[in-house]
Amino acid sequence: MRVLIVGLNYAPERVGIAVYTTGMAEALAAKGHEVRVVAGQPYYPAWRIMDGHNAWSLTQTDENGVSVTRVPHYIPAVPTGRKRLTHHVSFAAAALLPALWNALFWRPDVVMTVAPSLIAAPVARAATFVAGARSWLHIQDFEVEASFATKLLKDGGSLAKVALKFEAAVLRSFDRVSAISPEMCRRLIDKGVPSDKVVEFRNWADVDAIRPMSVPSPYRAEWKIATEQVALYSGNIANKQGIEIVLDAARKLRHRKDLTFVVCGEGPNRQRLEDLAAGLSNIKFHDLQPKERLNELMGLATIHLLPQMAGAADLVLPSKLTNMLASGRPVVATAAAGTGLAREVEGCGMVVTPGDADAFADGIERLIDDQSAWAEAARAARARAEDWWAKDKVLGRMEAALRSPTLPYAAVATKVPLE
Repeated sequence: MRVLIVGLNYAPERVGIAVYTTGMAEALAAKGHEVRVVAGQPYYPAWRIMDGHNAWSLTQTDENGVSVTRVPHYIPAVPTGRKRLTHHVSFAAAALLPALWNALFWRPDVVMTVAPSLIAAPVARAATFVAGARSWLHIQDFEVEASFATKLLKDGGSLAKVALKFEAAVLRSFDRVSAISPEMCRRLIDKGVPSDKVVEFRNWADVDAIRPMSVPSPYRAEWKIATEQVALYSGNIANKQGIEIVLDAARKLRHRKDLTFVVCGEGPNRQRLEDLAAGLSNIKFHDLQPKERLNELMGLATIHLLPQMAGAADLVLPSKLTNMLASGRPVVATAAAGTGLAREVEGCGMVVTPGDADAFADGIERLIDDQSAWAEAARAARARAEDWWAKDKVLGRMEAALRSPTLPYAAVATKVPLE
């Protein structure tokens, strides 16, 4: 089968959507499919072009069995709402010709696209039409509603109305639409996508590469962490994370001499976060670490921290959760009761109300101090990763749906069905 993937984010980006688009493309190639990708130049999460790449060039490479075309596009240093829009439009415009060329001369059987960027979805739809192929839209997060939650777009404004109409038209135009959680699949149906077109396609954890560590992580010595306990946040540092609550918790727990907070990541809010943390001796900041050391990083944590802004818990399921669970460490997350994120974390740690710094700090402290509860949550986290998030299982279901586009939802869903 020939598969053309149009997606803004791809390797060598090490966090977020790129990890899963790359993993999907390479897994399909390893199974004997021919795979081509039209992607943007790598920039995320620092919002600056990566070394060795040029934001304004078009490049073609073969990577792990996948043919990758990277197109030029605008990368804002400070990604405000309008600048993000320009960023996405520039990628869509640059991706159009390569996508149509592949559609016309290579003739893919399936054209897939990944949102974000939803603005580029019509490019994939046009390529589908030219090739006479089937179309698949994969939703990693609902960009329009997430922009409301993070105040990048004013809910109810004229631009918001246009964005919602555009979203609705795009969602209904694809042969298959997938999302990464049951709640997001239900939201697709609420938005007018017929249920027989909807499939759950989760992100995954590499449960072989990420495993509970029985020895201290080397990062303890490298980063001079002398405390017995570590509360770790690792990932993107941006608006929708609501990561300021980590600083609030560190401030509330600074009396504890056995606990260090570690924030490991990059993003547009990092410098502001470091400025806000001035004077706190119990928190350390570090850059993203190499992929080959991810297990050591995850094993550094006594507790993983997963803050999320109110209103975002059913719009996006944080990809970082998968490796947190695989590491066999409890998670303290902020999410409203009944949301998808709360369900995913239930039993594997603690879920507290978004924005409630007292409850967040209390959850960390309670798990640290109750070794029985910590051990039970740790075991549950690892078991859930193996049961719900194992890479081979997730990609196997995805390939089954790819081969059989009319396959009913129940035949490819995880253990958490829509009904």
